[in-house]
Amino acid sequence: MSKEISDTAELARWITQSATASDDGESLLKNYSLALVAAGIPVWRLGVSMPALDPTASSFSLIWTSDEGVVLSQTPHGEENEVAFRQSPIQSLLEKSEVFGRWRLDALGVGDPFPVLHEFKSAGGTDYVLYLVAFTPGTALRGVAISFVTREPTGFSASQMAALADLIPALGLAMCKLAFSHTLRHTLGTYLGAATGTHVLGGQIRRGEGRTIWAAILLTDLRGFTALADRQDPTEVVGWLDEHFEAVGEPIAASGGEILKFMGDGFLAVFPVSAPEIHPCIDCESALQAAVAARAANRRLNEMRRARHLPALEVDIVLHFGEVVYGNVGTDRRLDFTVIGRAVNEASRIEKLCGDLDRSILISDSFANRCRYALDAVGSVSLRGLEHSQRVWTLPDGNMPLAHSTA
Repeated sequence: MSKEISDTAELARWITQSATASDDGESLLKNYSLALVAAGIPVWRLGVSMPALDPTASSFSLIWTSDEGVVLSQTPHGEENEVAFRQSPIQSLLEKSEVFGRWRLDALGVGDPFPVLHEFKSAGGTDYVLYLVAFTPGTALRGVAISFVTREPTGFSASQMAALADLIPALGLAMCKLAFSHTLRHTLGTYLGAATGTHVLGGQIRRGEGRTIWAAILLTDLRGFTALADRQDPTEVVGWLDEHFEAVGEPIAASGGEILKFMGDGFLAVFPVSAPEIHPCIDCESALQAAVAARAANRRLNEMRRARHLPALEVDIVLHFGEVVYGNVGTDRRLDFTVIGRAVNEASRIEKLCGDLDRSILISDSFANRCRYALDAVGSVSLRGLEHSQRVWTLPDGNMPLAHSTA
């Protein structure tokens, strides 16, 4: 905003309009803070903190200061951060079922609670004001904490406090909208994958709605997992499974692939091929490099697990190429956004041969013909449902091969 805000009603309208038109919370908070200062309210620090519905973070915060501008931060899950929250002014208000608190920082004593307030005091703060705004119940996004700190020697005046209070409903509503918008996007990305989540948010939500694509298919399976699960504590087994998924999945995501579905002790990932007529295929080669990196990461994990006297699990990986339908399948009210087709079935049948052929990576003939790497032929195999046998390949000496035509 370039012009000064002369009254709170005008600023409240601007807040709601900006939040409706955009999901850019950082710009909104920056411009709102600057507008407060321009209107004569001596805000040095403005903080917005909300719980997060995220597997890696318990909350996130947007903090504006006149010194540094806006900084976005996340608080990871963990006991240490939970202890810090229990010692915060926010928790104090929640325990008392109150929605407003004010502390004069220049009057804090050494024995006063809330370590964060002493940090603000050390930075020159004199007055701290906190508002809690509750969201609609029923989700982990319970509400937002909005705090203001000034360095003004006399603190916030009565008229300034009234102006801040008048603006809290509009700012709280804006933060509610932003929180649910970001949570929807990130949650869909967590459960469906980033690209697939974007398709769903874009309106592709009807059963049978999809499109035909060419893709490199990567299928994984942990060898010996079923036997391990039968004889070990289930809770421990789940933790081990997550470790292997993390090790194997990270290189795939880093190479541009997307995990579409976890299936017991394995998963299905795809690398969409944008130009199937071009050889060699860059997307297939990315999938091959991801498979090599994934197996290496899993082996490193196994070394660490053996050092802790824990069971190790080898990963089998299959690479295939083909045409698939990418879209929704399921019931009217319960859908799965995935890939369906003959190529997926073929990849699954090849994967079942990894143990019999004693190969941790098997590559179909259709995939091998699209790569410029020299691969080792394993032989011809018969796959259920296919009239003719198919050649399968693997990596020479188990390593990433040099670039060379396989034709």
